[in-house]
Amino acid sequence: MSVLEPLGIDVVNLGVMVSQDEFIDAATETGAEAILVSSIYGHGEIDCQGFRGRCLERGIGDILLYVGGNLVIGKREFSAVEKLFKGMGFDRVFKPSVDLVEVARLLKSDIITRVSALPAEAAHSRPVASRIGG
Repeated sequence: MSVLEPLGIDVVNLGVMVSQDEFIDAATETGAEAILVSSIYGHGEIDCQGFRGRCLERGIGDILLYVGGNLVIGKREFSAVEKLFKGMGFDRVFKPSVDLVEVARLLKSDIITRVSALPAEAAHSRPVASRIGG
């Protein structure tokens, strides 16, 4: 069980070394509201290049994208890392030491905000529960 599931987040865990297309396939198949990417080995900067664009190409360009963990190799100020990943199209960027209760709270809030911004007929056709690959 994921640590996010007790916090009310429906998780689809895809394991390690997951390609962008595997994330997108899982998000599409499950009707996900968000994709969460976690990096433990510092290559997130490489692995996440073009992710938002790939989501757009595959028809889920409006999906929430979260990323966190050890995202870059070497020491950089977190503000620079956050700016880099937001520039790549990620909605939220988290430090390795993030409080997962806060992540769950932000995710729920972002989903509600996004759904409430949709036209009424579209908002009712999308699941409110989130499924997260990562």
